[in-house]
Amino acid sequence: MTSALRAYIPIEDDTMNELGELRPSQLIYTFGIGSLIDLPNMSALVMGLDDWDTRYCKEIEEDRLVVAIRKRLGAQMNRLYLPPIKLDSMARDPAAPAIGVPVAPFPRWLRCALCDTLATIESGVFKLVQDPYRPDRTQYVHQGCLKSQGGKPPAAHSVRFLSACREGHLTDFPWLDFVHKGNVPCRPATLSLREFGASGDASDIIVKCHTCESERRMADAFDPDAPFSCSGHHPHLRLVEHGCKEPARTILLGASNSWFSISLSALSIPRATDKLGKFVEEQWAELKDTEDIDEVRLLRKKLHKFQSLIPLFSEYGDAEIWNEIGNKRAGNRGKLPPEDLKFPEWQVLSNPDAAAENRDFKLKRVAPPKGFEAYFEDTVLVERIREVRALLGFTRIESNADFAEATVVNDGRLTKLCRESPRWLPASEVRGEGIFLRIREEVLLAWQGKPEVQQLQHEFLESHKAWRKLRKLEPVQDNFPGIRLVLLHSLAHALMRQIVLDCGYTAASVRERLYSRLPGEEGGSMAGILLYTAAPDSEGTLGGLVELGDPLTLGRHLQQALESMRLCASDPLCSDHRPDALGRGIQGACCHACQFAPETSCERGNRYLDRSVLVDTFSSGVTAFFG
Repeated sequence: MTSALRAYIPIEDDTMNELGELRPSQLIYTFGIGSLIDLPNMSALVMGLDDWDTRYCKEIEEDRLVVAIRKRLGAQMNRLYLPPIKLDSMARDPAAPAIGVPVAPFPRWLRCALCDTLATIESGVFKLVQDPYRPDRTQYVHQGCLKSQGGKPPAAHSVRFLSACREGHLTDFPWLDFVHKGNVPCRPATLSLREFGASGDASDIIVKCHTCESERRMADAFDPDAPFSCSGHHPHLRLVEHGCKEPARTILLGASNSWFSISLSALSIPRATDKLGKFVEEQWAELKDTEDIDEVRLLRKKLHKFQSLIPLFSEYGDAEIWNEIGNKRAGNRGKLPPEDLKFPEWQVLSNPDAAAENRDFKLKRVAPPKGFEAYFEDTVLVERIREVRALLGFTRIESNADFAEATVVNDGRLTKLCRESPRWLPASEVRGEGIFLRIREEVLLAWQGKPEVQQLQHEFLESHKAWRKLRKLEPVQDNFPGIRLVLLHSLAHALMRQIVLDCGYTAASVRERLYSRLPGEEGGSMAGILLYTAAPDSEGTLGGLVELGDPLTLGRHLQQALESMRLCASDPLCSDHRPDALGRGIQGACCHACQFAPETSCERGNRYLDRSVLVDTFSSGVTAFFG
């Protein structure tokens, strides 16, 4: 089980105080840099890389991923780090240093739970109270509350209104400007935020200035015809960018559109075939900084500190190890194309007999699924697999990229993780197992040539263009994956839903990786799906997924998955749905009841899905791939 991650918050005396725990994988998908964490008694913002202490971070080695990120972020980016992790033994030591991800209170405006006083943290109205034995009880209180009647001071909670824009800026709601309608005669002002009724509706919440008696309902803050000007604030960087032309929108604390991660992942593909080369690849994080053969000799004298290197040092001499390190640096084992992370993976998965193996990668070829030999090539069981995923940046208000296409998205709204160009990025690694399915190219081309399928592809193209136009992504026709990916994506989702019912994994523990490319494109055609476990704990290595790769078992699951796609609980509305021409989504016949998967499992954000490309439905009987 991966050690939990501690989050800390800096306060006025520059000490660090433990507030809660996060998993490293959560810092990539859900609570990454620039996102808001809802703690028990306050809300906190994860700070940028400039505030992280890398002394307690472990480096992750994945050359292909680093090279691909360099293409996007610059040559100075050369390392991937796990977030700082505090071990259980250190948690029991009161003298242990503060290790964790730095966070800061945000929003900076708080509201007294008893008297409704509204003020900032810096105003001195509220005081931070800590419990050294119960970090989750750390909170702000209103000591001068007139309604407390000498008892325990009431708690002050973070207000639930913020302001954000599509350029990634986030700031406190402009309370003074809002209540005074742009004219602020009261400085300082005494404000209150009061709710009337139990509905919590914005129209029942009133902000009032007790200095001039001005007041205003919060429903006015959500008026689309009266947007606020954006302040250009990046609180996670302590940076203000002047001149933002995007209008600021009022959002709620904890809103799902306040943070969208943009990450990039790669599978660890071994290149070395000999024993020494495999050892060097596996331990490259420790060996890559060695400067000469004397340093290698020094490492051999300190075996007790490098237990993982004992087999390497005991079987080979200094000169052999140093030569292999030089070969690794020079790329003598074959340099893979940095522009496409998936093509080298496709080459290995589609030819498993020639693939090298190591402790993180092992393949086994078996027969195609029983009853589907006409559609699939031989199945490849991935008995061991390792995935490394790095966080590149994030967006707010709108997700402007597919989760797997971060390297080809040139939109400038990617919000940076640090003030300068990053030299390292936070990452996570998971180990598990998987099943690789490859569709026969000749069958796929025959299906793609049908006029009905061509018409459906045209509808998806128009929906793709409308989606990009609505988000101001130019040119609008770029990065359209084609109907081939719609088929592969829909099949992956159908099979994932069926697999989790039998193998014991949760739905969020099984991920997809799609390999789709037309024959005329550079590198040749690709048409395959990899379903693999990606849980950072022991659940990812139970063997249940590989066990389902048996031809008879997998054929049964494929048959059941396709049968479940014929009928949806939302039919006939679901089957009647066509790709939207207004840009709201890029889906055909699919919904939460039949095709949608958890966000962490889908690399396309639940777009480019249509179950009518798999089987006949109520509304379509001419585009099914499986007759």
